[in-house]
Amino acid sequence: MHANNQHAPTHPRQGGPTDGGRLTVGIVGGGVGGLAAAIALRRAGLEPVVFEQAARFGRVGADINLTPNAVKALDGLGVGATLRRTAARPTHRLSRSWDTGEETSRIEMGDEAQTRYGAPQLTMHRADLLAALEDALPPGTVRFGSRLIRTVEHTDGVTATFEDGSETDVDILVGADGIHSVVRTDLFGPETPRFTGLVAYRAVVSAGRLEVPGMDTFTKWWGPDPATQLVTFPLNRGRDLFVFATTAQESWQHESWTTPGDAAELRSHYGDFHPEARAVLDACDEVLKSALYVRDPLPLWSSARRTLLGDACHPMTPFMAQGAAMAIEDAVVLARALATADPRCPEPALKSYETTRQDRTARVQLGSRGNDWLHTSGNGDWVYAYDAWTVALG
Repeated sequence: MHANNQHAPTHPRQGGPTDGGRLTVGIVGGGVGGLAAAIALRRAGLEPVVFEQAARFGRVGADINLTPNAVKALDGLGVGATLRRTAARPTHRLSRSWDTGEETSRIEMGDEAQTRYGAPQLTMHRADLLAALEDALPPGTVRFGSRLIRTVEHTDGVTATFEDGSETDVDILVGADGIHSVVRTDLFGPETPRFTGLVAYRAVVSAGRLEVPGMDTFTKWWGPDPATQLVTFPLNRGRDLFVFATTAQESWQHESWTTPGDAAELRSHYGDFHPEARAVLDACDEVLKSALYVRDPLPLWSSARRTLLGDACHPMTPFMAQGAAMAIEDAVVLARALATADPRCPEPALKSYETTRQDRTARVQLGSRGNDWLHTSGNGDWVYAYDAWTVALG
């Protein structure tokens, strides 16, 4: 269904899920944004169900950097205390020059971030965040093995069809299904994300193997060109150090966006970097290599009963560390907008959510692509001070 045909012909449901019950919201995708949305929607008095294509959650990926704006949103969902049990809390956010090691910006985080923004920065394993979110939901909220292939919108709801032939009717459908979103394609037609010409390497190193200063900080080493950079920050209460590095590459020929990488290849791109940066890379044994893709900001996110969230509507490069944060903020604002929605006509609430979020996410999306965030500036307030729980709804 394309943008100019968002209101499909009437096709009333028989015995739909709203019969005698609460407004039901189907969420496609059980990632960070989808699970956060489910928690927020339950707290708002709605009935969410998450359709996740995987058979179960696994420990996929290594890191997540939760800046204060994301932690504040998660605290409101009731999972903050759980996250703090395994997360690290970087003391500072530093920018350093690739060759001299000179600091070009420094922001105090830790207790200072708690005081200034109402929440700290937390860095942790992505799986620990997903586990905390899943544990905050009643059993059965997530339906595994549900690979969406099609959505059809009616005047009174949405029918979701899955790969196994099953169908489910919901009042509202949220596409939290990533950059390859099926819901997005159904709404606005097919569009191919663009390869940025950048690849990323990710690795986790035991802190015990390293003797370099600053392992308790979030440190970004800015390279001789915008494509080449190195980021490190602590995980697991400082027991591990996460390594994220990017470099230019003309094309990406792999079928998957993420493949096993070569640690020697990674090190070859940083041979002229400061000895402290090279020491971290020398300790990397296993790495993952992935391609970075982008889309332009969308002018529309919603129809009468379908909307998008997170990477489905605003995928971004990781250079501001805000991809997950934007999805979490989306989840909170969406739930706030739907809390008082008219079940017979939720379109104004979805438009309110979209209007509230579009300018901010577009600014972060384009700022991430520009890759100059906090290179020399020492003020992150416009990002970190945002409160999804109190921002005025559009």
